Amino acid sequence: MAGSVGSSSDHKRIASFSLLVILALLSLSACRAFGSHVVKFLPGYRGQLPFHLETGYVSVDDSELFYYFIESQGNPSQDPIFLWLTGGPGCSAFNGLIYEIGPMQFDIHNYPGGPPSLLPLEDAWTKTASIIFVDLPAGSGFSYSRTQAGWPSSDTLAAEQAFQFLVKWLLEHPKYLPLELFISGDSYTGMFIPVVTKKVLERNIAGAVPSFNLKGYLIGSPTTDEALNSNSKIVFAHRMALISDELYERLKVSCNKSYINVEPSNAECTEALQAYNLCVQGVGKGDILEPNCAFVSPRNPENGDAALPRRFLQKISGNSLLVGSPDRNLQLERCRTYNYTLAPIWANDPRVIEALHVRKGTVRRWVRCNQSLSYTKDVESVIPVHKYLTRHDLNVLIQTGDRDMVVPHVATRAWVQELGLAVDSNWRPWFVGGQVAGYTEEYDSDASGYRLVYATVKGAGHPAPEYYRKECYQMFDRWVHTYPL
Repeated sequence: MAGSVGSSSDHKRIASFSLLVILALLSLSACRAFGSHVVKFLPGYRGQLPFHLETGYVSVDDSELFYYFIESQGNPSQDPIFLWLTGGPGCSAFNGLIYEIGPMQFDIHNYPGGPPSLLPLEDAWTKTASIIFVDLPAGSGFSYSRTQAGWPSSDTLAAEQAFQFLVKWLLEHPKYLPLELFISGDSYTGMFIPVVTKKVLERNIAGAVPSFNLKGYLIGSPTTDEALNSNSKIVFAHRMALISDELYERLKVSCNKSYINVEPSNAECTEALQAYNLCVQGVGKGDILEPNCAFVSPRNPENGDAALPRRFLQKISGNSLLVGSPDRNLQLERCRTYNYTLAPIWANDPRVIEALHVRKGTVRRWVRCNQSLSYTKDVESVIPVHKYLTRHDLNVLIQTGDRDMVVPHVATRAWVQELGLAVDSNWRPWFVGGQVAGYTEEYDSDASGYRLVYATVKGAGHPAPEYYRKECYQMFDRWVHTYPL
């Protein structure tokens, strides 16, 4: 009898060991299928990267979504983890990494032509957080679809795919599951970041295993309500003295404060809008204080321009850009868009493609923002989603540049106030280096623990981190550690 019991116990141990072996093999197989790679060197960066960079793909529906993961340079076992989505729609997450919050930047002041060099950046959000930058949807950056039907996307589909990406990525990287999780991004991703947050929250409520340690979300210069955003541009233009008091009053009265989808029969409103457009057409929308430069790009050898230097700038719309000027410092001073021209030169270099482990032949040519994306804007407003989220214990940061005319701060503060939260800390300046860096107001809900910080960045455009990286990092660092701005 004793021998029989021992035999049963042995069988159980063998079965248990076999199961562990099978699970280990399945895990190893899944990791291989996942296709992630650690990148230690990048073309243009001198020496080994001083941070942990992983790139790879996650399969979602018919799409293969490419990502860059940078582990926190601070305390990666305790610092929070962020999913970062870049706007457009159709812009690569590399835009956020290189121009906004990542630990690298192009050396634009010493650019002789050809593949640009990369420099370390001190004011990177990765100093205190791990960040997953994902190209979303298919057609953005290095992400692609395996089928023709998988190329079209929409607000609804992008939110669902971002959620599915996050679930799969975290399950494949279980060591990051205990970390505080935030959903984040800027610009047009404001239309689906709160939706992704809601999906993660509902997954936890449903009791999915493992549970995600969701702590909140962050959005910069967020598109939130299309009608509110469009109508607020008139208010912003008046506050910034771009239109006169008289014209502003004409617009308000004749258009009844609604400046989109105007009836053709309303001639007075139409004429007032024409006068408004005449006043603002020469103003840069990304930052009304900066020159209104063309979106410049290097000449394309495929179009017969191979004889021109790669640093030669092409004028593609009417303005005062000095085409082909030998004084690049003047171009840099006048035109922020010059910096954008370096991204496709770098990203399309065969050495970069290899270093990032991009699947060859999947993307014909990388572009910073894919303007030919097949995309349907099927959500008009996510204010109701924000209102739903206020019923839960979340930490939220909404930031905006106060010279941004793409998504004016007027619209952002309007919908924040519409949430009906109590003001916990009244409007006040916040400081960096003893100087006013912007203004902030804090809201909360005693019933749920929801807390929202609204902050402007003084003098910044769209989005704010492209203009004031130091100030935006200081804002982020204080907020994520729950310190007052």
